[in-house]
Amino acid sequence: MSVLRWAIPLLAAAALLGGGWALREAHRGEAGAATGGGTRGAVAVEVAEVTRGALEQRRELTGTLEATAEIVVAPKVGGRLDRITVDLGDPVTRGQVVAELDDEELTQAQAQAKADLAVAQARKVAADNALKIASRNLERVDGLRRRGIASEQELDTTRAAKLQADAEVAVAASEVTRAKAALRGAEVRKGYTRVSVDWTDGPQQRVVAARHVDDGTMVAANSPLLSVVGLDPLVVAVHVTEQDYGRLRVDQPITLRTDAHPGEEFSGHVARIAPVFARESRQARVELEVDNPDGRLRPGMFVHVRVVLAQLEDAITVPREAVVSHDDGSAVFVLADDGQTVRLQPVTPGVDDGERVAVEGVAPGARVVTLGQQLLHDGALVVIATTAEDAPAP
Repeated sequence: MSVLRWAIPLLAAAALLGGGWALREAHRGEAGAATGGGTRGAVAVEVAEVTRGALEQRRELTGTLEATAEIVVAPKVGGRLDRITVDLGDPVTRGQVVAELDDEELTQAQAQAKADLAVAQARKVAADNALKIASRNLERVDGLRRRGIASEQELDTTRAAKLQADAEVAVAASEVTRAKAALRGAEVRKGYTRVSVDWTDGPQQRVVAARHVDDGTMVAANSPLLSVVGLDPLVVAVHVTEQDYGRLRVDQPITLRTDAHPGEEFSGHVARIAPVFARESRQARVELEVDNPDGRLRPGMFVHVRVVLAQLEDAITVPREAVVSHDDGSAVFVLADDGQTVRLQPVTPGVDDGERVAVEGVAPGARVVTLGQQLLHDGALVVIATTAEDAPAP
Protein backbone atom coordinates (compact mmCIF):
# COMPACT_ATOMS: atom_id res chain seq x y z
CA MET A 1 0.00 0.00 0.00
CA SER A 2 2.84 2.42 0.88
CA VAL A 3 4.58 1.69 -2.44
CA LEU A 4 1.49 2.72 -4.40
CA ARG A 5 1.25 5.93 -2.38
CA TRP A 6 4.71 7.04 -3.63
CA ALA A 7 4.51 5.60 -7.13
CA ILE A 8 1.45 7.51 -8.29
CA PRO A 9 2.93 11.05 -7.80
CA LEU A 10 6.21 10.02 -9.52
CA LEU A 11 4.36 8.77 -12.59
CA ALA A 12 2.36 12.02 -12.79
CA ALA A 13 5.52 14.18 -12.61
CA ALA A 14 7.18 12.16 -15.38
CA ALA A 15 4.16 12.65 -17.59
CA LEU A 16 4.22 16.41 -17.06
CA LEU A 17 7.99 16.68 -17.83
CA GLY A 18 7.58 14.70 -21.00
CA GLY A 19 4.69 16.85 -22.18
CA GLY A 20 6.60 20.12 -21.50
CA TRP A 21 9.62 18.88 -23.49
CA ALA A 22 7.37 17.98 -26.39
CA LEU A 23 5.69 21.42 -26.35
CA ARG A 24 9.06 23.25 -26.36
CA GLU A 25 10.30 21.17 -29.31
CA ALA A 26 7.15 21.84 -31.27
CA HIS A 27 7.41 25.61 -30.63
CA ARG A 28 11.12 25.62 -31.61
CA GLY A 29 10.28 23.95 -34.91
CA GLU A 30 7.54 26.45 -35.68
CA ALA A 31 9.82 29.42 -34.84
CA GLY A 32 12.61 28.06 -37.05
CA ALA A 33 10.25 27.63 -39.94
CA ALA A 34 8.80 31.12 -39.48
CA THR A 35 12.10 33.00 -39.19
CA GLY A 36 14.02 30.93 -41.66
CA GLY A 37 11.60 31.45 -44.49
CA GLY A 38 12.35 27.88 -45.51
CA THR A 39 16.03 28.06 -44.41
CA ARG A 40 16.38 26.44 -40.98
CA GLY A 41 18.20 28.74 -38.48
CA ALA A 42 18.25 31.85 -40.75
CA VAL A 43 16.80 35.12 -39.43
CA ALA A 44 14.58 37.25 -41.64
CA VAL A 45 16.02 40.79 -41.81
CA GLU A 46 15.68 44.00 -43.75
CA VAL A 47 18.76 45.77 -45.08
CA ALA A 48 19.67 49.19 -46.46
CA GLU A 49 22.68 50.52 -48.34
CA VAL A 50 25.47 52.60 -46.84
CA THR A 51 25.51 55.90 -48.72
CA ARG A 52 27.75 58.95 -49.06
CA GLY A 53 26.46 62.52 -49.21
CA ALA A 54 25.59 65.71 -47.34
CA LEU A 55 24.06 65.46 -43.88
CA GLU A 56 22.66 67.98 -41.40
CA GLN A 57 22.08 67.54 -37.71
CA ARG A 58 18.89 69.39 -36.87
CA ARG A 59 16.94 69.95 -33.71
CA GLU A 60 13.24 70.68 -33.44
CA LEU A 61 12.51 72.90 -30.45
CA THR A 62 9.32 74.52 -29.20
CA GLY A 63 8.71 77.82 -27.52
CA THR A 64 6.48 80.87 -27.23
CA LEU A 65 6.98 84.21 -28.92
CA GLU A 66 7.72 87.08 -26.57
CA ALA A 67 8.07 90.83 -27.10
CA THR A 68 11.64 92.09 -27.20
CA ALA A 69 10.84 94.95 -24.82
CA GLU A 70 7.95 96.01 -22.62
CA ILE A 71 7.56 99.49 -21.20
CA VAL A 72 5.11 100.34 -18.41
CA VAL A 73 4.00 103.96 -18.87
CA ALA A 74 3.36 105.76 -15.56
CA PRO A 75 3.07 109.43 -14.49
CA LYS A 76 5.74 111.05 -12.33
CA VAL A 77 3.12 113.04 -10.41
CA GLY A 78 -0.29 112.13 -9.03
CA GLY A 79 -3.62 113.64 -10.01
CA ARG A 80 -6.83 113.11 -11.91
CA LEU A 81 -6.38 111.49 -15.30
CA ASP A 82 -7.96 113.76 -17.91
CA ARG A 83 -7.53 111.41 -20.86
CA ILE A 84 -5.43 108.71 -22.47
CA THR A 85 -4.83 109.48 -26.12
CA VAL A 86 -4.18 105.89 -27.29
CA ASP A 87 -5.88 102.55 -26.82
CA LEU A 88 -5.17 98.83 -27.02
CA GLY A 89 -3.38 97.87 -30.24
CA ASP A 90 -2.56 101.44 -31.27
CA PRO A 91 0.97 102.17 -32.54
CA VAL A 92 3.01 104.75 -30.63
CA THR A 93 6.21 106.52 -31.60
CA ARG A 94 9.18 107.41 -29.43
CA GLY A 95 8.46 110.58 -27.40
CA GLN A 96 4.70 110.61 -28.12
CA VAL A 97 2.35 112.07 -25.46
CA VAL A 98 -0.07 109.27 -24.55
CA ALA A 99 -1.89 110.66 -21.48
CA GLU A 100 -2.71 113.98 -19.79
CA LEU A 101 -3.41 114.74 -16.12
CA ASP A 102 -5.42 117.60 -14.66
CA ASP A 103 -2.82 120.40 -14.29
CA GLU A 104 -4.87 123.14 -12.56
CA GLU A 105 -3.12 122.84 -9.21
CA LEU A 106 0.31 122.73 -10.80
CA THR A 107 -0.58 125.72 -12.98
CA GLN A 108 -1.31 127.68 -9.81
CA ALA A 109 1.98 126.52 -8.31
CA GLN A 110 3.76 127.71 -11.42
CA ALA A 111 2.07 131.13 -11.19
CA GLN A 112 3.07 131.39 -7.52
CA ALA A 113 6.66 130.55 -8.41
CA LYS A 114 6.67 133.27 -11.10
CA ALA A 115 5.39 135.80 -8.54
CA ASP A 116 8.05 134.78 -6.02
CA LEU A 117 10.70 135.24 -8.66
CA ALA A 118 9.42 138.70 -9.49
CA VAL A 119 9.56 139.70 -5.80
CA ALA A 120 13.10 138.34 -5.46
CA GLN A 121 14.22 140.23 -8.54
CA ALA A 122 12.71 143.46 -7.18
CA ARG A 123 14.57 142.97 -3.91
CA LYS A 124 17.72 142.43 -5.90
CA VAL A 125 17.21 145.74 -7.71
CA ALA A 126 16.64 147.52 -4.39
CA ALA A 127 19.75 145.96 -2.91
CA ASP A 128 21.79 146.98 -5.94
CA ASN A 129 20.58 150.58 -5.61
CA ALA A 130 21.34 150.62 -1.89
CA LEU A 131 24.82 149.36 -2.62
CA LYS A 132 25.42 152.16 -5.13
CA ILE A 133 24.37 154.78 -2.57
CA ALA A 134 26.54 153.20 0.14
CA SER A 135 29.52 153.14 -2.23
CA ARG A 136 29.13 156.86 -3.09
CA ASN A 137 28.82 157.78 0.61
CA LEU A 138 31.98 155.86 1.40
CA GLU A 139 33.88 157.69 -1.33
CA ARG A 140 32.62 161.09 -0.12
CA VAL A 141 33.39 160.45 3.56
CA ASP A 142 36.79 159.00 2.72
CA GLY A 143 37.66 162.20 0.81
CA LEU A 144 36.51 164.39 3.68
CA ARG A 145 38.54 162.35 6.13
CA ARG A 146 41.70 162.85 4.08
CA ARG A 147 41.07 166.58 4.17
CA GLY A 148 40.53 166.40 7.94
CA ILE A 149 36.90 167.47 7.80
CA ALA A 150 35.26 164.10 8.70
CA SER A 151 36.14 162.08 11.76
CA GLU A 152 37.44 158.54 11.86
CA GLN A 153 34.18 157.41 13.42
CA GLU A 154 32.16 158.79 10.51
CA LEU A 155 34.41 156.92 8.11
CA ASP A 156 33.96 153.65 10.01
CA THR A 157 30.17 154.09 10.05
CA THR A 158 30.12 154.65 6.31
CA ARG A 159 32.28 151.61 5.70
CA ALA A 160 29.92 149.45 7.78
CA ALA A 161 26.95 150.65 5.75
CA LYS A 162 28.80 149.72 2.57
CA LEU A 163 29.49 146.20 3.87
CA GLN A 164 25.85 145.83 4.89
CA ALA A 165 24.75 146.83 1.39
CA ASP A 166 27.14 144.25 -0.13
CA ALA A 167 25.62 141.53 2.05
CA GLU A 168 22.09 142.53 1.13
CA VAL A 169 22.96 142.32 -2.58
CA ALA A 170 24.37 138.82 -2.06
CA VAL A 171 21.23 137.73 -0.16
CA ALA A 172 18.98 139.18 -2.85
CA ALA A 173 20.93 137.40 -5.56
CA SER A 174 20.56 134.10 -3.72
CA GLU A 175 16.81 134.67 -3.39
CA VAL A 176 16.58 135.26 -7.12
CA THR A 177 18.46 132.02 -7.79
CA ARG A 178 16.18 130.11 -5.42
CA ALA A 179 13.06 131.60 -6.98
CA LYS A 180 14.25 130.66 -10.45
CA ALA A 181 14.86 127.08 -9.30
CA ALA A 182 11.39 126.95 -7.73
CA LEU A 183 9.85 128.22 -10.95
CA ARG A 184 11.76 125.67 -12.99
CA GLY A 185 10.60 122.91 -10.64
CA ALA A 186 7.00 124.06 -10.98
CA GLU A 187 7.32 124.09 -14.77
CA VAL A 188 8.80 120.58 -14.74
CA ARG A 189 6.04 119.25 -12.48
CA LYS A 190 3.44 120.84 -14.72
CA GLY A 191 5.14 119.21 -17.70
CA TYR A 192 4.81 115.84 -15.97
CA THR A 193 1.05 116.10 -16.41
CA ARG A 194 1.68 115.34 -20.10
CA VAL A 195 2.79 111.70 -19.96
CA SER A 196 4.96 110.54 -22.86
CA VAL A 197 6.43 107.19 -23.81
CA ASP A 198 10.11 106.89 -24.62
CA TRP A 199 12.86 104.32 -25.09
CA THR A 200 16.53 104.44 -25.98
CA ASP A 201 17.03 101.92 -28.78
CA GLY A 202 15.23 99.84 -31.36
CA PRO A 203 12.56 100.87 -33.89
CA GLN A 204 10.82 104.24 -33.63
CA GLN A 205 7.40 102.61 -33.29
CA ARG A 206 5.87 100.17 -30.81
CA VAL A 207 2.37 99.00 -29.93
CA VAL A 208 0.07 99.42 -26.92
CA ALA A 209 -0.31 95.98 -25.34
CA ALA A 210 -2.55 96.90 -22.37
CA ARG A 211 -4.47 99.81 -20.91
CA HIS A 212 -4.70 99.75 -17.12
CA VAL A 213 -6.93 102.75 -16.18
CA ASP A 214 -9.79 104.80 -17.59
CA ASP A 215 -10.22 108.54 -18.05
CA GLY A 216 -11.18 110.42 -14.90
CA THR A 217 -9.39 108.04 -12.53
CA MET A 218 -7.36 109.48 -9.66
CA VAL A 219 -3.86 108.08 -10.04
CA ALA A 220 -0.82 108.23 -7.84
CA ALA A 221 2.71 108.87 -8.99
CA ASN A 222 4.20 105.82 -10.75
CA SER A 223 0.78 104.13 -11.16
CA PRO A 224 0.73 102.05 -14.41
CA LEU A 225 -1.31 103.62 -17.18
CA LEU A 226 -0.28 101.62 -20.26
CA SER A 227 1.98 98.77 -21.33
CA VAL A 228 3.85 99.26 -24.60
CA VAL A 229 5.72 96.44 -26.36
CA GLY A 230 8.04 96.10 -29.32
CA LEU A 231 6.93 93.66 -32.02
CA ASP A 232 9.95 93.75 -34.31
CA PRO A 233 11.93 91.69 -33.68
CA LEU A 234 10.30 89.10 -31.42
CA VAL A 235 12.03 86.68 -29.06
CA VAL A 236 11.60 82.93 -28.61
CA ALA A 237 12.99 81.38 -25.43
CA VAL A 238 13.94 77.70 -25.73
CA HIS A 239 15.85 75.33 -23.46
CA VAL A 240 18.56 72.97 -24.71
CA THR A 241 20.41 70.05 -23.17
CA GLU A 242 24.14 69.69 -22.65
CA GLN A 243 24.32 67.53 -25.78
CA ASP A 244 23.21 70.41 -28.02
CA TYR A 245 24.55 73.35 -26.02
CA GLY A 246 28.09 73.16 -27.38
CA ARG A 247 26.88 73.28 -31.00
CA LEU A 248 25.03 76.57 -30.62
CA ARG A 249 26.54 79.99 -31.26
CA VAL A 250 25.31 83.58 -31.35
CA ASP A 251 23.97 84.67 -34.79
CA GLN A 252 23.39 81.04 -35.82
CA PRO A 253 20.41 81.01 -38.25
CA ILE A 254 17.11 79.36 -37.33
CA THR A 255 13.69 78.90 -38.92
CA LEU A 256 10.35 78.69 -37.15
CA ARG A 257 6.77 77.70 -37.93
CA THR A 258 3.51 78.51 -36.22
CA ASP A 259 -0.01 77.13 -36.55
CA ALA A 260 -1.26 80.67 -37.15
CA HIS A 261 0.46 80.65 -40.57
CA PRO A 262 0.49 77.03 -41.78
CA GLY A 263 2.97 76.17 -44.49
CA GLU A 264 5.10 79.28 -43.92
CA GLU A 265 8.56 79.55 -42.39
CA PHE A 266 10.06 82.61 -40.71
CA SER A 267 13.80 83.16 -40.36
CA GLY A 268 15.72 84.33 -37.33
CA HIS A 269 18.95 83.81 -35.42
CA VAL A 270 20.35 82.86 -32.03
CA ALA A 271 20.55 86.11 -30.04
CA ARG A 272 21.69 85.10 -26.54
CA ILE A 273 22.90 81.91 -24.84
CA ALA A 274 22.72 81.52 -21.06
CA PRO A 275 26.11 80.79 -19.47
CA VAL A 276 24.61 78.45 -16.84
CA PHE A 277 22.31 75.42 -16.70
CA ALA A 278 19.23 75.17 -14.51
CA ARG A 279 19.83 72.79 -11.60
CA GLU A 280 16.42 71.15 -11.86
CA SER A 281 16.22 70.50 -15.60
CA ARG A 282 19.93 70.48 -16.54
CA GLN A 283 19.03 72.69 -19.47
CA ALA A 284 20.20 76.13 -20.55
CA ARG A 285 18.02 79.00 -21.78
CA VAL A 286 18.65 80.18 -25.33
CA GLU A 287 16.94 83.27 -26.75
CA LEU A 288 16.22 83.44 -30.46
CA GLU A 289 15.21 86.56 -32.38
CA VAL A 290 12.97 86.60 -35.44
CA ASP A 291 12.30 89.62 -37.65
CA ASN A 292 8.67 90.71 -37.79
CA PRO A 293 8.50 93.79 -40.05
CA ASP A 294 4.90 93.18 -41.14
CA GLY A 295 3.63 92.33 -37.64
CA ARG A 296 2.17 88.98 -38.65
CA LEU A 297 3.74 87.26 -35.68
CA ARG A 298 2.43 88.12 -32.24
CA PRO A 299 3.68 87.59 -28.68
CA GLY A 300 2.14 84.49 -27.12
CA MET A 301 2.07 82.40 -30.30
CA PHE A 302 3.37 78.84 -29.90
CA VAL A 303 6.11 78.07 -32.43
CA HIS A 304 8.22 75.16 -33.65
CA VAL A 305 11.86 76.08 -34.13
CA ARG A 306 14.38 74.28 -36.33
CA VAL A 307 18.08 74.85 -35.86
CA VAL A 308 20.94 73.19 -37.75
CA LEU A 309 23.57 72.14 -35.20
CA ALA A 310 26.09 70.60 -37.61
CA GLN A 311 26.61 70.11 -41.36
CA LEU A 312 28.68 67.59 -43.30
CA GLU A 313 29.20 67.92 -47.05
CA ASP A 314 30.60 64.42 -47.64
CA ALA A 315 29.55 61.90 -45.00
CA ILE A 316 29.19 58.10 -44.96
CA THR A 317 25.75 57.46 -43.54
CA VAL A 318 23.54 54.57 -42.48
CA PRO A 319 19.91 54.52 -41.34
CA ARG A 320 19.59 55.42 -37.69
CA GLU A 321 17.91 52.11 -36.84
CA ALA A 322 20.93 50.18 -38.18
CA VAL A 323 23.14 51.31 -35.29
CA VAL A 324 23.04 49.04 -32.22
CA SER A 325 24.83 49.13 -28.87
CA HIS A 326 27.71 46.69 -28.46
CA ASP A 327 30.44 46.41 -25.79
CA ASP A 328 29.98 49.99 -24.52
CA GLY A 329 30.10 51.24 -28.09
CA SER A 330 28.15 51.16 -31.34
CA ALA A 331 28.09 48.69 -34.20
CA VAL A 332 26.18 47.65 -37.29
CA PHE A 333 25.50 44.24 -38.83
CA VAL A 334 26.99 44.25 -42.34
CA LEU A 335 25.63 41.79 -44.92
CA ALA A 336 28.40 39.55 -46.29
CA ASP A 337 29.11 39.23 -50.01
CA ASP A 338 27.32 35.87 -50.11
CA GLY A 339 24.13 37.58 -48.97
CA GLN A 340 23.49 34.86 -46.40
CA THR A 341 25.50 35.87 -43.34
CA VAL A 342 26.28 39.03 -41.42
CA ARG A 343 29.29 40.29 -39.52
CA LEU A 344 29.22 42.61 -36.53
CA GLN A 345 31.16 45.78 -37.43
CA PRO A 346 32.01 48.36 -34.72
CA VAL A 347 31.42 51.94 -35.89
CA THR A 348 31.84 55.46 -34.57
CA PRO A 349 28.59 57.44 -34.98
CA GLY A 350 28.63 61.19 -35.59
CA VAL A 351 26.15 63.70 -36.93
CA ASP A 352 22.55 62.47 -36.69
CA ASP A 353 19.68 64.08 -38.61
CA GLY A 354 17.02 61.88 -37.03
CA GLU A 355 16.85 59.49 -39.97
CA ARG A 356 20.46 58.80 -40.94
CA VAL A 357 23.68 58.80 -38.96
CA ALA A 358 27.20 59.60 -40.12
CA VAL A 359 29.51 56.70 -39.17
CA GLU A 360 33.13 55.66 -39.45
CA GLY A 361 33.99 51.98 -39.96
CA VAL A 362 31.94 50.95 -43.00
CA ALA A 363 32.32 51.62 -46.70
CA PRO A 364 29.75 53.15 -49.07
CA GLY A 365 27.82 50.54 -51.02
CA ALA A 366 27.77 47.97 -48.23
CA ARG A 367 24.43 46.81 -46.91
CA VAL A 368 23.53 46.94 -43.22
CA VAL A 369 20.69 45.33 -41.30
CA THR A 370 17.94 47.76 -40.32
CA LEU A 371 15.38 45.31 -38.89
CA GLY A 372 15.88 42.06 -36.99
CA GLN A 373 19.21 42.92 -35.28
CA GLN A 374 17.99 41.74 -31.88
CA LEU A 375 18.06 38.13 -33.15
CA LEU A 376 21.55 38.34 -34.72
CA HIS A 377 25.11 37.63 -33.69
CA ASP A 378 28.41 37.82 -35.53
CA GLY A 379 28.30 35.33 -38.41
CA ALA A 380 24.56 34.63 -38.12
CA LEU A 381 22.61 33.24 -41.07
CA VAL A 382 20.05 35.65 -42.51
CA VAL A 383 17.45 35.77 -45.20
CA ILE A 384 16.50 39.17 -46.66
CA ALA A 385 12.80 39.80 -46.28
CA THR A 386 10.92 41.30 -49.20
CA THR A 387 9.30 44.62 -48.29
CA ALA A 388 6.32 46.18 -49.98
CA GLU A 389 8.65 48.56 -51.82
CA ASP A 390 10.79 45.69 -53.16
CA ALA A 391 7.86 43.54 -54.29
CA PRO A 392 7.41 43.37 -58.08
CA ALA A 393 4.45 45.21 -59.56
CA PRO A 394 1.51 42.95 -60.50
